[in-house]
Amino acid sequence: MKKVKTILVSQPRPEVDKSPLIDVAKKLNCKIDFRPFIQIEPVTVREFRNQRAPISDFTAIIFNSKNAIDTYFAIATEMRTAIPEDMKFFCINEQAANYMQKHLQVRKRKLFHAEGTEASLMSLLKKHSSEKYFFPCSDIRKNDIPEFLTKHKIIFKEGMIYRTVSADLSDLADVYYDIIVFYSPADIKSLFDNFPGYEQKDTRIAAWGKTTIKAVEDANLAVNISAPSPECPSMGLALEKYIILASKG
Repeated sequence: MKKVKTILVSQPRPEVDKSPLIDVAKKLNCKIDFRPFIQIEPVTVREFRNQRAPISDFTAIIFNSKNAIDTYFAIATEMRTAIPEDMKFFCINEQAANYMQKHLQVRKRKLFHAEGTEASLMSLLKKHSSEKYFFPCSDIRKNDIPEFLTKHKIIFKEGMIYRTVSADLSDLADVYYDIIVFYSPADIKSLFDNFPGYEQKDTRIAAWGKTTIKAVEDANLAVNISAPSPECPSMGLALEKYIILASKG
């Protein structure tokens, strides 16, 4: 096992220079870079209207990402549509709920948040099963939430409000990292969209979640670090354990 000196994370750098991954890198004297492998393209107002999901038809909205929040409110603004004052918002975690302040006076709104997992979000939605939900999402999304709502006969409609596309990574063609951290299958797609002949060689790959691990393996690459797991519930902890082990040679 070669020592780890450099890490690339396939996500935007945190707004505040404080995150578990940055802390691990500082603690273990590694260089860490953040670079989103994917980007979003909002649908047009015409595309949104064609989905026949007028804002006034719903009593609650499900947000499972900041991208969904920003894009939804941007579309509402472009359509000059006011969000009803009694609209309820259900967010994936507290951070997303707090992020809503960018678009609304949250103290005047009915805002609920889960604990950061889709399981906790679905449990929260079940407690409010009488609502009529709108679920704004990407063209690439997991089936968990729609399947849960359907199973429990909760009224909802989903709407594709943005597309997930590969970012341009051409400037990384000749750059080497000891570890690359992937968080979604779309990150793997972007890797090969940019570098069709990519070979892993000595690079270690860290993957978050079962679907990302499967995407890495389907691309004939090796997963060296994975999370979450009972031993490593966070990517930061998984990286720290691996880097310490690798440092011993």
